[in-house]
Amino acid sequence: MTNSISEIRDADCILITGTNTTENHPIIGLEIKAAVKHKGAKLIVIDPRQIELTDYATLWLSPKPGTDLALFNGLANIILKNNWHNQEFIKNRTENFENFKNSLEKYTPEYVSQITGVPEEDLIEAAKIYSQSKNSTILYCMGITQHVSGTDMVLSLANLTMITGQIGKESSGLNPLRGQNNVQGACDMGALPNVYTGYQPVDNEVVREKFEKAYGVSLSPTKGLTVSELMDQAHKGNIKGMYIMGENPMLSDPNITHVQAALKNLEFLVVQDIFLSETAELAHVVFPSASFAEKDGTFSNTERRVQRVRKAIDPPGEAKADWQIIAELSTLMGYPMNYLAASDIMDEIAGFTPSYGGISYNRLEQGSLQWPCPTKEHPGTKILHKDVFTRGLGKFSVLEYKPSPELPDKEYPYILSTGRVLQHYHTGTMTRRCKGLSEVYPEGVVEINPVDADKLGVKDSDIVKVISRRGEVLVKTKVTDKSPEGVVFMPFHFKEAPANMLTIDAFDPVAKIPELKVCAVAVSKT
Repeated sequence: MTNSISEIRDADCILITGTNTTENHPIIGLEIKAAVKHKGAKLIVIDPRQIELTDYATLWLSPKPGTDLALFNGLANIILKNNWHNQEFIKNRTENFENFKNSLEKYTPEYVSQITGVPEEDLIEAAKIYSQSKNSTILYCMGITQHVSGTDMVLSLANLTMITGQIGKESSGLNPLRGQNNVQGACDMGALPNVYTGYQPVDNEVVREKFEKAYGVSLSPTKGLTVSELMDQAHKGNIKGMYIMGENPMLSDPNITHVQAALKNLEFLVVQDIFLSETAELAHVVFPSASFAEKDGTFSNTERRVQRVRKAIDPPGEAKADWQIIAELSTLMGYPMNYLAASDIMDEIAGFTPSYGGISYNRLEQGSLQWPCPTKEHPGTKILHKDVFTRGLGKFSVLEYKPSPELPDKEYPYILSTGRVLQHYHTGTMTRRCKGLSEVYPEGVVEINPVDADKLGVKDSDIVKVISRRGEVLVKTKVTDKSPEGVVFMPFHFKEAPANMLTIDAFDPVAKIPELKVCAVAVSKT
């Protein structure tokens, strides 16, 4: 997030897109509700589905799934045509504006309405509210990123913040809501194929030499493979071994049949996790790791806030903290790692990661810190890009809308979208072991609009077959007007009704994130 969670309640306009916030980020959902109910904030919800926050919205835009980029370009077009843009901000803090402006000519309200299904007057009203409010913040999540155009969609939202000057100040900015509790921290620590810690590029010679000197080894300048690329290469037999930590691709990745074949094609699979997940069941070796309550460490949350995690109980059986397992394995393989405690690793991180340079366990005992925090005296950074962007000038991106790669046809007439529900978390490895949560939401369902249900001759709790070009799933129906006509929704938590058996393994060409929000399916009564 460019800004902080506490700033949301003071925003004059909150634009949320691709985020079912109250179910996936309920604490932030409370902040949004507080802003609307107690501060009079105007809430714009952009989501095909009728989520809870539409009840609080000043304006709800329901675009056809996968058409968001056209919508965002259309909002920018309207802002420019009505002179609602921030000319001073654009002049002083950005570049490539003229090319961007010219690229928007065709994205008229009429053209965008034809693509998205959103009425022209709603597009105009949304553009006016967002651009003319004193402080406007954008919150987005995986409903925007999990598309083949996910990178472009995020860039188009960045265009909106710059064209209006709604970034680099309180209660504004571009704020991704991260999908898991420490996914921000994992990325910060270099759990990406192209960077070391703090997003330092592996192909930067100065950076690489710094790490080579520190660790006394030669490091490759070649960028690694993403998860999706790894699975493809394993399927082809080019990847022989894989080490999976705290991840369950046998439920979370698209086209599970393909994933299963890839993992079974490996010569050696190691899984490190706190439970025997569906992925761990395929492993040659399983390392039992400690849960969050059984180890010391830090989490870095969605607002870049680094927080201490303190061991409360001992891990069961042979389970150990992740860092201990890795250190012992590395030592056995010939590269000794002699850390005495998790704090030693934090000190090492600070020594080689500029954005974490001033963060230590001693400081975190006094309270959490937001990076960048480059020195021991630095208080941390609440708002990014206040006076200058990281790259200097903010660059407007020229972006072209393209339809999703798989759309409905006669054989597969419905769009399937996937996501999460409040009661369960990711692949259910933990939450489905909680009796109370499973009693409230015990099984997977497919949500179907009442009009579509009538056409299919199905009612609530019927068993139907959902079929795509990649597989089929038997699942119980939930007839609801949450989903628009022609769109069905399935949560992906349930191994008995695995939604990702159906999803398409198409990926964003830049970020390689999968297209999990749009694929074509048929639904038939059993």
